[in-house]
Amino acid sequence: MTAVDTATEPDVIAAIDMGSNSFHMVVARLVHGEIRTLEKMGEKVQLGAGLDADNNLTEAAQQTALDCLSRFAQRLSGMPASAVQIVGTNALRVARNAAGFIHRAEQVLGFPVEIIAGREEARLIYLGVSHTLSDDAGRRLVIDIGGGSTEFIIGERFETRELESLHMGCVSFRNRHFADGRISRRQMDRAITHAAQELLHIRSQYRRLGWSSAVGSSGSIKAIANALAALRITDGTITFKAMRELRKRLVDMGRVERLSELGVRTERHSVFPAGFAILYAAFESLGIEEMRFAEGALREGLLYDIVGRIQHEDVRERTIQALQERYHVDQDHGRAVEETAIAAWRQVADSWQINSDNDEDVLRWACRLHEIGLTISHSQYHKHGAYLLQYSDLPGFTQQFQRELATLVRGHRRKFSSAVFENADPDDHGRLRYLCVLIRLAVLIQHPRNQEPPPDFRLSADANSLTLTLPDNWLADRPLTRADLENERDYLTRQDLQLILA
Repeated sequence: MTAVDTATEPDVIAAIDMGSNSFHMVVARLVHGEIRTLEKMGEKVQLGAGLDADNNLTEAAQQTALDCLSRFAQRLSGMPASAVQIVGTNALRVARNAAGFIHRAEQVLGFPVEIIAGREEARLIYLGVSHTLSDDAGRRLVIDIGGGSTEFIIGERFETRELESLHMGCVSFRNRHFADGRISRRQMDRAITHAAQELLHIRSQYRRLGWSSAVGSSGSIKAIANALAALRITDGTITFKAMRELRKRLVDMGRVERLSELGVRTERHSVFPAGFAILYAAFESLGIEEMRFAEGALREGLLYDIVGRIQHEDVRERTIQALQERYHVDQDHGRAVEETAIAAWRQVADSWQINSDNDEDVLRWACRLHEIGLTISHSQYHKHGAYLLQYSDLPGFTQQFQRELATLVRGHRRKFSSAVFENADPDDHGRLRYLCVLIRLAVLIQHPRNQEPPPDFRLSADANSLTLTLPDNWLADRPLTRADLENERDYLTRQDLQLILA
């Protein structure tokens, strides 16, 4: 990794969206909390088209993607890690060999690459769109048609009300309905019907909630708006009447090669009919009357997410608080465990090389949520908690971060076997093992649940041992805690770690 860590607020930030159809990068300057775009780059990588029959990314598709990222990487050189976010979406969500590709991508970029869930993608899209629109009142519907998924969001100002990511996109629909490059009436009808079927399970809820304006983002909807303007059907505003007229024109053309007549760029020809079919079905199913295009999208949402973290308005903090409240977590006890674990972390972070902001964050939040599984059952509650954290929709969190949170919660008590790390990236097992040790010790020290400040303990560590020195008579006055720590010594030996009580 070549990313630079710094405690100062960065003045230049960047985001990369590794989509199923296109890769996009935006670089911006942060001026008094506002974003001013410096540079945008985008390439039609079509990563989603590189999935084989077994949902593995082909070597050719990976190399095309890595070549694009190598061009992006030059612009990111020397930037601090806190100033850059790089995410993958649907193609990497479904690719069975995504982990291998991500490792190669990180080597090229010098920064971490995260895969985000569909609803997190939807949240970030809405954030990007909202910041590029006027601050008008009333609910808005936002639709973003990507290469492998389409996001539907209802929100008001900067807050979302409904989030959904449906498994249909312009690349996947192209492959299924328009692979031969023809645009027949039958093909179009089938594609629209397919999209309408996907929309069935959100149709009632979305129509019931309603909206006062509809907005589209990203390439497919932009291309449709531009085509309507080129044909002088509208001024670029998308209406259902205009969509019906464009549908006739597309069928009359019959071939994607003729889409240049509508001003569609050559690289978008093959996916244009598929994106059109998805949007047409959305208009029809959801009863949309009119839509306008907005420039903001996922990459802009990532930039504003970076700004939130820099300015201590991290959406992840709100998510953790909401989880504590929803699952009736004992917050006082969580804070006491957190304070103890962080006191331990500060003493061994350098020795164990777990000294990044990410390590501190995952340890803090795992401490606050370590008892979340009690809402299901006291028996095996650490496993219940891990399941909740890995599979819930958690705004602000990537899938990898959720797995790390789940690993620490799973490993905070009882047996400390290799099974604890079965869902984590193998490259992270070492650092997660050390973080688990810290939360385990903090839980034991705070076992009486009296929310006392942590004792003035000292820790020293090397690769396979940890020496814990407590104040004189502290353990003598707490025989149950001594027994807990002696049992813990046995548990840690299973991970080749020696706990020494000095």
